Amino acid sequence: MSPTGFSSASMALPLRLAVAVSLAIGTACGRSPAEEPQEMDMGPMSEITLTAAQISHGGVKWAAVSTQAVADSVEVPGRLVPNEDHTARLSVSVRGRVTAVRANVGDAVAKGQVLVVLQSEEASLRRADLARAAAELAEKQSSLRYARAARERAERLLALKSGSAQDVERARADEAAAEAGVAQAEAAAEHARTALSVLEVDANGQIQLASPVSGVVVARDAVVGGVVEAGAVALIVTDPSSLWLEFGVTNAVATALKPGQRIHFVLAESGEAIEARVLRVSGAVDPATRLVVVRASVANPTKHLRPELFVTVRVATSPATPAVTVPRDAVQIFDGKPAVFVVEPDGKGAAKFLRRDVETGSTADGRTHIIKGLAAGDVIVTEGAFAVRASFSRNTMKMGQP
Repeated sequence: MSPTGFSSASMALPLRLAVAVSLAIGTACGRSPAEEPQEMDMGPMSEITLTAAQISHGGVKWAAVSTQAVADSVEVPGRLVPNEDHTARLSVSVRGRVTAVRANVGDAVAKGQVLVVLQSEEASLRRADLARAAAELAEKQSSLRYARAARERAERLLALKSGSAQDVERARADEAAAEAGVAQAEAAAEHARTALSVLEVDANGQIQLASPVSGVVVARDAVVGGVVEAGAVALIVTDPSSLWLEFGVTNAVATALKPGQRIHFVLAESGEAIEARVLRVSGAVDPATRLVVVRASVANPTKHLRPELFVTVRVATSPATPAVTVPRDAVQIFDGKPAVFVVEPDGKGAAKFLRRDVETGSTADGRTHIIKGLAAGDVIVTEGAFAVRASFSRNTMKMGQP
């Protein structure tokens, strides 16, 4: 019995009730972390419906999938270079000092146009050699005329019995010697004339370098006042209407390439695909790159392609076979995987769009080869696929909100 008159047992009952009420209130007002409601995992959306207004606003269009001939191919880097068969390197065979340069890099020049003028001591010496040879030839020709006249006179005297046969024989020998002298002098003069003509020396004794082809100047090493050594290139002129494409491939790919075969390359800045024809496949592997060098010809009538332009070369590695292809922009990437949108129109302007994962191959001329996931006749989004993808993303975010 306590001093208040209540037993300990009677006091314990209200205490237990208070604890129970407190626990009940705590249970009602809060939950343990294990009892918190979990966010539902909606997973990736597989379909969405858009109204006619949404479809029109997004510029969404669709079409049935078709097949076309597709060949397996590889893409390798390549480089455009001047066509050496349409390129001229202007140089001289003697040492000379540049007195004039009449073209710069990028200038269009005509065939026969003089581009560089030089003054050369060697050229002056060759002019002197030609003059000396011409003078000697004239002297020999004069001696021949005298010997011929002497022989004719000796023959007339012999006919009149006023001369001897010995005089005639001597005159004939002198004429033959004179003829030999003329022949030798003519050969010397021709040699001097040829040696001078290869230098294209004008009347002032200057060497004039003229372009043998019409084209564009792509390199210039000549400077007025500078000395050009014998054999050094002063200017390079090329006809840009024809270029070469050079690239390297593995030995396995090289064995499938033949001269005359058509290939394509793509410009990085525009994506334009241009045709080229294989000219030569190297018979050896490059020791530095371990690749086989291939050269192809490129027609460039508009001259919009320039030497030293880097391109991507597409080489077919198998015969073309029918396959499903779609516009490149029809393929969208979800979580690193390619997918397209299959369309189910409702006939009233709206449509249901179903995401379908696909396996893609190579892309050529703006179309992507679909290896797996689509069949001919399937209706897919061909334009505005990005707008459909954005709608998928917005709806996925809404579904993930609490």
